[in-house]
Amino acid sequence: MNPAARRVQRVYLTLMLGNTLAASFIWGINTLFLLDAGLSNFEAFAANAFFTVGMVIFEIPTGVVADTVGRKASYLLGTITLVVTTGLYWMLWLWHAPFVWWAIVSVLLGLGFTFFSGAVEAWLVDALAATGYTGSLEAVFGRGLVVTGIAMFSGSVLGGVIAQVTDLGVPFLVRAGVLMLMFVFAYIVMKDLGFTPDRSAGPLKATRNVLTQSIEHGLKKRSVRYVIFSAPFAGGVGIYAFYALQPYLLELYGDPTAYSIAGLAAAVLSLAQVAGGLLAPRIRSLFRKRTSMVLAASLVSVGILVALGLNSLFWLAVLLLVVWGFVFAVAGPVRQAYLNDMIPSKQRATVLSFDSLFGSLGGVFIQPALGRAADLQGYGTSLVIGAVVELIGLPFLLASRRQQDPADARTIQADAAPPAGA
Repeated sequence: MNPAARRVQRVYLTLMLGNTLAASFIWGINTLFLLDAGLSNFEAFAANAFFTVGMVIFEIPTGVVADTVGRKASYLLGTITLVVTTGLYWMLWLWHAPFVWWAIVSVLLGLGFTFFSGAVEAWLVDALAATGYTGSLEAVFGRGLVVTGIAMFSGSVLGGVIAQVTDLGVPFLVRAGVLMLMFVFAYIVMKDLGFTPDRSAGPLKATRNVLTQSIEHGLKKRSVRYVIFSAPFAGGVGIYAFYALQPYLLELYGDPTAYSIAGLAAAVLSLAQVAGGLLAPRIRSLFRKRTSMVLAASLVSVGILVALGLNSLFWLAVLLLVVWGFVFAVAGPVRQAYLNDMIPSKQRATVLSFDSLFGSLGGVFIQPALGRAADLQGYGTSLVIGAVVELIGLPFLLASRRQQDPADARTIQADAAPPAGA
């Protein structure tokens, strides 16, 4: 990795560190926060579903911002939006607001995250190509997982402790403060490299072009299409399980007010993520194809969710959570690299946003359904049902594998450009 590429990686890792640290202050206590505001399990997970509705609605329009204004501009807009909506969430908690207001603000919270999805990842891949990096994308994404894992551990533990000694609202205020610091950092150091925004079209025409390109380079290309179609099942179940494990661990622990224990779910996942990010490139080398590794990880994930649902021991649940987080962390960089290597540079942010959109669609429907199952049958049963739903996505991954795309066996970046002046 040359000095210019190393600098790009440092900026990317700092962005991931700050974003994850800010977000993770509330990850360990978010479900408890919603329940404390007077929402039922169904309403709490429905609020999360409205967050994903926001991501579905705004994914394409914010993709237009990333492609026509710039990836840096998209990141800055996302940061400001999240600062405002996080503050609104805190105010709704103070007021014990009716569910309709939670739904509205959750949609706007989703808007904030859509400014990030696709844009930051596309910024990294294009900037690395522009600086002449020819190494594996798995290695860089793996380092990103290590950094975000450390941030996630620190933020989730601190968030749980802060909530324990103050109240469930303070971690949200801390989150807003960190996001404001990240805005200043990105404004100073982030530059769009290897990418020139296309401002020739107006907003409506640009949105139309984004949809067309998403279909042309996403849905019309079979190997990409099937990966995107698998996203709703793994994504929807994954986000539900992550948030359901907070009250479920407290239930197994026997103390519903032990907020620091609730933070343990996110903290344990973060440690597993660090290990998975470090080992992802090595484990990838054990498989001839990227899809083989992703499929194996998906099957293990399904098995662990079933075991978590049937288990009644707190510490065994923690152990299973570690394995689940490790498997997720190992498979994540490989899936990212596989998808990135199948997409042309110019359409990268667009198609990645489209992939994120499909993942969000899963959250819209799966989260409230599993939340209702938790109300009626308990968290354990809802996790078992989630495992069955995740299985539905496996045939799509198999279909992508059957296309024999060269990216499935690739180990280095596909579209690296020579450094400037070379």
